[in-house]
Amino acid sequence: MRGMRTLLAAAIILAMPLPRGEAQDIGQPGLGLELASRLCAQCHAVQKDRAQSPNGQAPRFSAIAAVPGMTALALSATLNTSHRSMPNILLEARDQADIIAYILSLK
Repeated sequence: MRGMRTLLAAAIILAMPLPRGEAQDIGQPGLGLELASRLCAQCHAVQKDRAQSPNGQAPRFSAIAAVPGMTALALSATLNTSHRSMPNILLEARDQADIIAYILSLK
């Protein structure tokens, strides 16, 4: 069931129109891991070797990365969209790029 929700969320995000004229910012995965460990690990399994997230409703980062067609743009849209089950964490553009680069490095 959880996998279906993740796939559904990814499909919705991927169906969103692309912003025009914006280049995708490439971040640093190592810094992204540090940030994610501090900001996201209370709910998400941040490291690839974690079998389950601390919060059963929060998908593992490796599961997010494994969604077919997952891109930096899709992750950016997710991080910039409110979710009832996720706190709204406002990230600087560089920090967001680093977390996205880390998640995509888990593919």
